[in-house]
Amino acid sequence: MTTINTPEAGTGSTERSVREAAVTMATQVTERLAADPAAAAHPDRVTDLVEALLEDHARAALQKGTHALLNSQDESKLRRLVLDRVLGLGPLEELLAEPDVENIHINGADDVIIDFGGGHRERRPAVVETDAELVDLVQRAAARAPGGERRFDAAAPILSMEMPGGERLSAIMPGVAVRPTVTIRRHPQHHLQLGDLVRSGTLDQTARNLLVAAVRARLNIIVSGATNAGKTTLLRALLGTLDGERIVTVEDSLELGLHRHMHDADVVALQGRPPNVEGIGEVTPAELVRAALRMCPDRVIVGESRGPETLALLTAMSMGTDGSMSTLHASSSQQVFTKIAAYCAQAPERLTASATATLTGASVHLVAHIDTTEAGERMVTSIREVVGAEGEQVLSNELYVRSGEPSGEIVCAPTGDIGQRLDRAGYTARGWT
Repeated sequence: MTTINTPEAGTGSTERSVREAAVTMATQVTERLAADPAAAAHPDRVTDLVEALLEDHARAALQKGTHALLNSQDESKLRRLVLDRVLGLGPLEELLAEPDVENIHINGADDVIIDFGGGHRERRPAVVETDAELVDLVQRAAARAPGGERRFDAAAPILSMEMPGGERLSAIMPGVAVRPTVTIRRHPQHHLQLGDLVRSGTLDQTARNLLVAAVRARLNIIVSGATNAGKTTLLRALLGTLDGERIVTVEDSLELGLHRHMHDADVVALQGRPPNVEGIGEVTPAELVRAALRMCPDRVIVGESRGPETLALLTAMSMGTDGSMSTLHASSSQQVFTKIAAYCAQAPERLTASATATLTGASVHLVAHIDTTEAGERMVTSIREVVGAEGEQVLSNELYVRSGEPSGEIVCAPTGDIGQRLDRAGYTARGWT
């Protein structure tokens, strides 16, 4: 069960004074930058401006009496708060710096909900005073997006972007939502390895052995599950077992982060781009998958298949780029094939259900599904092999099942080509040879 705790209030008067001073100084800095737009592009000049205001603040406090002076710790905090408001995302910066935070949920000027994972949530004070201020904050973030300026206005009311720290920000404007809504998904500072997932209970040893063998055997794998089930975490951990391969990743917004954390690997990270103000310049994930095939990859990894790029991924998988992987939203490993058919029907080629089934049967080898328990625990509950297609149906066998118990079991031995490739990778239904 998810619980939301509210930390005790009671910030001291000094802290309140520091925060009030930060708001005032940030306003003064912003006004001066408006009069000198060139300075806004130079963080050093902004810092110099903040330092000058801090000196003015100290001089005024000294005239009032020594008791009004800030100590070095409070002055340092004031400096950081002002810079966060001017160059960063203001109060959000403190939440982003807090350890163990997984998701931040903001609905207008209401209290913020912090999700620590495992069903643990806390309610924190609002980061803005008005809904309009939240819109301004998101627009400021969008203008500084690492991948290039993004729009967030009435003409482009839905925003999905990577933040400078690698977090993913999703926002919706009023008019599409009742109020401005923001969700920030933070990725762990240290990517979890398969051993970490075994210790946390997400994987048992049986599922781990099968999936590691599948990666070594260069099987094409789809990781499925609900939103926030841990699909990207598992995909990232599986890729972490590779060494010396050329990997090209394709994402709508950079979330896998392999290019940041797999320092010894040959990783090319590609990111889609929305159209600009004139409605041109869009680069779709489907186009990027096709471009990835021209980069001599050992594996093509699509961070999330949820549209026409699914057809491009299946084509890549069937063209000999074995060992490719992706994630996909689905409620079961069996439902993955229905979702693939729906996505391929959205592609410009308008693939029929029977043609999609044939392509899926020839390209996908395994589906690994993650479920989330009522207590918020994540676990791989099903691993399914694809054995072919018949009409509009994809034929598959469930190899592994886990139903909430500490350990699952192999219920069916891999067959055909998949079984042979796993054998060559040193795997049997009992484990490793």
